[in-house]
This record gives sequence, structure tokens and C-alpha cells, in this order.
Amino acid sequence: MERIKRIITGFVKGKNLKKQLPIMLLGVFMMGFTLSWLRLVDWGTDTFTNMNLAISAKIGLSLGTWQLILNIILFITVFLLGADNFGFGTVANMVFIGYICDFFTWLWKKILPQKLFEYPLLEDGTADLGATPHFSNEFLWLRIAVMIVALAMFVFFAALYMDSGLGVSPCDAIPFIIQSKVKKLPIKVIRIFYDIALILIAFAFGSKWYIATILMAFSLGPVIEFVGKNIKKWFSF
Repeated sequence: MERIKRIITGFVKGKNLKKQLPIMLLGVFMMGFTLSWLRLVDWGTDTFTNMNLAISAKIGLSLGTWQLILNIILFITVFLLGADNFGFGTVANMVFIGYICDFFTWLWKKILPQKLFEYPLLEDGTADLGATPHFSNEFLWLRIAVMIVALAMFVFFAALYMDSGLGVSPCDAIPFIIQSKVKKLPIKVIRIFYDIALILIAFAFGSKWYIATILMAFSLGPVIEFVGKNIKKWFSF
């Protein structure tokens, strides 16, 4: 009962909710938004989304629906393992990121100029707009630029949401649980090994080796630590 009380109070424990809540919501929204660009570029996403894209493709569910199901399972698991770092950020991450990504991925396919992408062709010769598009060789420079910008933005906003002080997703709670057991290892090292494990799971479900996913695995942990040290100074809470 004591832990349940701590979790409930976690939703209102922020010292300055008027600042923390918008920061967290911005972080979650921009994570979903930038993920849609990374999906279009098709050079990889963050390790958790990459794993979920591989699994959801295998079982025939949308990313948002499968990610929500898995997050519920993970929430129960990390709760039983002793985690109680939950709050508004936990719910926002569990529910919204996958669907935000799905929505904008659909939107870009509808509104962006067709010439920017090369789609696989169906048997009747028309473009398969439901498939993952690939930038044509003519626009390879754009593909590279979008990947770099989206990757940098995702890593920063992921760290912003995690360090907002309003809880983390069940998936993101696991490295902190490990750190509480192995206190000698910094969170950035634990996060790197954790992300590598997610890459291996995705590979087992048929995912490719993506450059953006690998880059994110080695950058997210250090950025989380950096933002965590400075967020209170930046936003005065």
C-alpha cells in the first residue's frame, strides 16, 4: 500500500508543475514527431521503437497499438520489480508517442511531394503508399540531413522528458532499476548496454542493422545524463 501511495503522489509531486508539465508534454510530442521523420528516412529509430516496429510488423498491429500493449505489460513488470518513478510522463509516453508517430508518418505520405520518395511498386505498377518510402538518389542529401536533425532532436527531447521529474515510461524505468542494484555503474553505461539488448531483440524479429538506431544507442545515455545535470538550471525548477 505504501508503494501505491508513492505512485499516486508521483502524479502531483512536481515542485513546479506549471513548468514541468509543458516541458514533459513537449518532450513526448517531439519524440513522436521526430520518430515519424526517422521512419520515413528508414535508417533506424530509437532502440525501443525499432524493436516495436519489428515486432508489430510480425504480428500485424500498428506501432501505437503494439507499443501501448507492451508498455502495459512492462508497467506491471517494473512495478513488481520495485519501480515507483511514475507520473504524468509515464502515462504520456505509454499512450501517445506511438500514435503521434503513426499519425505524422501517415500525414507525410499524404502531403509531401511524391518526387521526394521512391515507393515500392505493386503488381499493377502503382506506388505502394503503405510501404516504407525511400528517398531517391537525387534527394539522398535530404535523407542524410533529415536523419541527422531528427536524430539530434529525438535524443534531446527524450532526455528532456525523462529529466522533467514527472516520471518515465516502464521501458525507460528499467535502466534506473538496474542502476539501483548496481550503483557503481553510471546510468549512461547501463543505458548503452540496455539499448544494445533492445537492438538484438529487434534483430531476432527480423529488423535490419540501422545506422540511426546504433548511433542512438550510444548517444542517448550520455545526453540523458547531461540534460539531467542542467535541466533545473535551464528551466528554474
